Amino acid sequence: MITTPGEALFDRIAARLAGRFHGLVSPETARRLVVDSYGQLRAASNVGAHLVVLAERFAAERLTALAQAEGGLDTPVPEVLFVCDANAGRSQMAAALAIARGRGRLHARSAGTSPAAELELAVVEVMAEIGVDLSAEFPKPLTDELVAAADLVITLGCGGACPLLPQTRYLDWAVPDPAHQPLSEIRRIRDELDLLVTDLLAALGHPGLDQQWTPDV
Repeated sequence: MITTPGEALFDRIAARLAGRFHGLVSPETARRLVVDSYGQLRAASNVGAHLVVLAERFAAERLTALAQAEGGLDTPVPEVLFVCDANAGRSQMAAALAIARGRGRLHARSAGTSPAAELELAVVEVMAEIGVDLSAEFPKPLTDELVAAADLVITLGCGGACPLLPQTRYLDWAVPDPAHQPLSEIRRIRDELDLLVTDLLAALGHPGLDQQWTPDV
């Protein structure tokens, strides 16, 4: 059974994050996102004792995205958000591949419209085969801050559940769900995502992309 931490613990976490984001977000916003992040993760997670740590990590990611969206933090490279339903397979794989292959040319996040309790263990296994470590990752819910901070949102099977913002570009990659699939199929999905990420990175290198981003993927 997962117990709710006391208000004092939330206060300490919020104070740490408020100090880290001093001048970018208010202490009240930091605390609100800490409590909300904990509540959202608790609704789906089964990590128990580690939930507070993950909630702080997720709140920090949301605060970073919020500061980016509001112009307080520079975004020197494109911010790409990968979204699927559970955030336990495809979107995690795609974001990790984008970071690994991009070598600093973009920053990637991932989220899910209905996040699972944990990553698919077979997904972690097949990614480790190519030297990409997902062992510390966890499913995260899709939030307004993550979408608002993204230059490009790539959906992978989440249908119409992803919020559409007028200034955000969207792509959809029709890639199968690796959940409950044999390792051979998960490897095929991984390799398909790797090719799509490679094409995306090639598109990012085109001159004038900041003005007209239409990657051919």
